[in-house]
Amino acid sequence: MAQISLTFPDGNAREYDAGVTPAEVAASISTSLGKKAISAQVNGRHWDLQWPIETDATIAINTMKDAEPALELIRHDLAHIMARAVQEIWPDVKVTIGPVIKDGWYYDFDRAEPFTPEDLAVIEKKMKEIINKREPVRTEVWDRARAIKHYEDNGEPYKVELIEAIPGDEPLRMYWHGDWQDLCRGPHLQHTGQVPADGFKLMSIAGAYWRGDSNRAMLQRIYGVAFQNKEDLRKHLNMLEEAAKRDHRRLGREMDLFHMQEEAPGQVFWHPNGWKIYTTLQDYMRRQQERGGYVEVNTPQVVDRKLWEASGHWDKYQENMFIVEVDEDHAREKAVNALKPMNCPCHVQVFNQGLKSYRDLPLRMAEFGSCARYEPSGALHGIMRVRGFTQDDGHIFCTEDQIESETARFIDFLSKIYSDLGFDDWTIKLSTRPEQRIGSDETWDEMERALGDACKAAGHEFEILEGEGAFYGPKLEFTLTDAIGRQWQCGTLQVDANLPERLDATFIGQDGAKHRPVMLHRATLGSFERFIGILIEEHAGKLPFWLAPRQVVVAAIVSDADDYVHEVVAALKAAGVRAEADVRNEKINYKVREHSLGKVPVILAVGMKEVEERTVSVRRLGEKQTSVQPLAAIVEELSAEATPPDLR
Repeated sequence: MAQISLTFPDGNAREYDAGVTPAEVAASISTSLGKKAISAQVNGRHWDLQWPIETDATIAINTMKDAEPALELIRHDLAHIMARAVQEIWPDVKVTIGPVIKDGWYYDFDRAEPFTPEDLAVIEKKMKEIINKREPVRTEVWDRARAIKHYEDNGEPYKVELIEAIPGDEPLRMYWHGDWQDLCRGPHLQHTGQVPADGFKLMSIAGAYWRGDSNRAMLQRIYGVAFQNKEDLRKHLNMLEEAAKRDHRRLGREMDLFHMQEEAPGQVFWHPNGWKIYTTLQDYMRRQQERGGYVEVNTPQVVDRKLWEASGHWDKYQENMFIVEVDEDHAREKAVNALKPMNCPCHVQVFNQGLKSYRDLPLRMAEFGSCARYEPSGALHGIMRVRGFTQDDGHIFCTEDQIESETARFIDFLSKIYSDLGFDDWTIKLSTRPEQRIGSDETWDEMERALGDACKAAGHEFEILEGEGAFYGPKLEFTLTDAIGRQWQCGTLQVDANLPERLDATFIGQDGAKHRPVMLHRATLGSFERFIGILIEEHAGKLPFWLAPRQVVVAAIVSDADDYVHEVVAALKAAGVRAEADVRNEKINYKVREHSLGKVPVILAVGMKEVEERTVSVRRLGEKQTSVQPLAAIVEELSAEATPPDLR
């Protein structure tokens, strides 16, 4: 029998018979490893312990201590175990697909009757019974005709369709979990008992069209989450519960910030409270950009297709653009325009007006640009994912030699803003050259080096995302981690020498000749809509005092204190604090509950004692204790808190 050489992570190699399985390799190393093994990495590919290895390869044996492959296997096995449980309870149900997704899996079923939330508990119980049986998992490769006949005989038309869509040179792998069988690429665990019975939970039921096609059958999708142990599951469920409490859509209603309606899908109707957050944040960003050396511009929202053709967006991005046709003076053909999905081509037009010299560079251009992008209705999510939005967009026109210094400068700029907004935990990812790209390797080497060195110069480490840059240049992504551990990719910096070339941007160099600038696309917050949603969820609606739309409510305890209430409100407003009076004929406890639900940071209660002593009773949101302070002292204190951090 032919021999093959398998090389291990420590660099040592061993000879084996061709066709050896990773299970046999693990057992040859030690009895303990043979028992603990769950899968392998063969030439970097996740490999089932039962799959034969026919050629020389690198190999690493995975155990449950290897979290990433372990979780993938657990979640994948649970998808099959759930499908088996469903068919054991309801034998008439037809199965389709069940992929692993973030934190868990889903499986789509064709069933005449709808699943109910109560059914999930029944399915979970059956799944645990299957897990506790510790039945073996085995796999075989079948030819196409045999597989199709098997599923036709068993009345599984969706599996037949899947097989017919699989390329002819790809093996058809069948998996059995006990006596239940499914078509699957694998890999899987070795028996059902390797799945932690207390580490998963079925979460929800949703509708899903077969193959994502609205003209096909509507299926029922069951979602589940899974982790390696009960404690990790508990933490995840607690995080979901906390996330639900912080949901910006619910808080948006409670705080009267915004609403959305079907007549304008994916677009925000800002209410006075929400618009106050928006404009306060925008004013803050405008001041920061002025200090950062940016010039602010404003460019058209509707632009002729000719510019989008020249920039390349018409070919590559048209499906995400809103097209506007206009009958210009009853011309034979209508003029075709598009709402701008991004600001960069328009900024190049501003740059191109008038002759630019190397002395004008770097030119930092910023715009609070209103953009429109078509997002599928199913992808829309409150104000986090919308069709109409405003970016804190900026473009830096510079020379290649200035890329590093401008990038380092931007990182410092972004760092200060994130800190002011309460985000000190953020990371940088550097996306490098993709396989399909323009420009020489030398140019890419220099651009990637410049971005990496800029991160180091700014005192920040970074993670490399191999091959994830755009075809025209590398980029940096800035990812925030919020109060409950979720990550949000917000800021970006993208190097681009392509668009200045396409749109003929030039400057006069020291040698008197024309040169192309490099364009650095950069955003700090991203879209205002999304970032405000993140802020609301980060602070659970209890926004920093300077950003809070309603900062203070002065509430009368008795009607005889009404005049003093208005005096206190006037003093606060004169000191720059957003204050309002509540002199309704309601009990003070009712007023406190109502304004606390609206996330008003400070409630000042005023009765006759406060009138006589020229004081106020201070209640801060989230604090049980109240305090009594002189009017002048609280006005001074709240005035300082109301001052934006960049003006203190």
